[in-house]
Amino acid sequence: MRENQNIEWKSIWRDEYIKWICGFANATGGKLEIGKDDTGVVIGVADAKMLMEDLPNKIRNILGIIVDVNLHSENGKDWISVEVAPYPYPVSYKGQYHYRSGSTKQELIGAALDKFLLQKQGKRWDSVPVPHVAVADLSADAFRYFRKKSMQTKRLDDSVLQEEDNSLIQKLHLKEKEYLKRAAILLFHPDPEQFLPEPMSK
Repeated sequence: MRENQNIEWKSIWRDEYIKWICGFANATGGKLEIGKDDTGVVIGVADAKMLMEDLPNKIRNILGIIVDVNLHSENGKDWISVEVAPYPYPVSYKGQYHYRSGSTKQELIGAALDKFLLQKQGKRWDSVPVPHVAVADLSADAFRYFRKKSMQTKRLDDSVLQEEDNSLIQKLHLKEKEYLKRAAILLFHPDPEQFLPEPMSK
């Protein structure tokens, strides 16, 4: 057996390993097993009983989640498994977001973090509302081009395409309350990068 997406072995406990638990919680869950070497062989862990008391509290206080901490014994050697369920919301380690990918732990930053946080909220990158831009700021040429291509492909009813720009935006579900969504900016704004830095990299 090898370390994989859902299992990590550690010979001793270090508080920094709470990052690994954070990574499991943000991915598909998993087990951190303490007292095993890099091949999964039990070598035992010192102070197992103390860890059984300390770990649940440390993990709860730092990550805000509850995990199962179990004591095992094999050939007279104690080892501990920390079983982590996948969480439906983002779990943070002191303001950092870690994620289990394959047999590695990665800190999410930049576009990867943005995408992760949106997915946990059930949103797509292009559905995020954008302040300080209105329908009047959009390109009339872009609207004309969109209507022309849509008529050619017949992907939208003519009645929808004949709507005024503001109504068309509403019918296309490109607005959330009073804010245009990122998709509307990408489709119709003459300079989308003014509002969406590196939009195509998302």
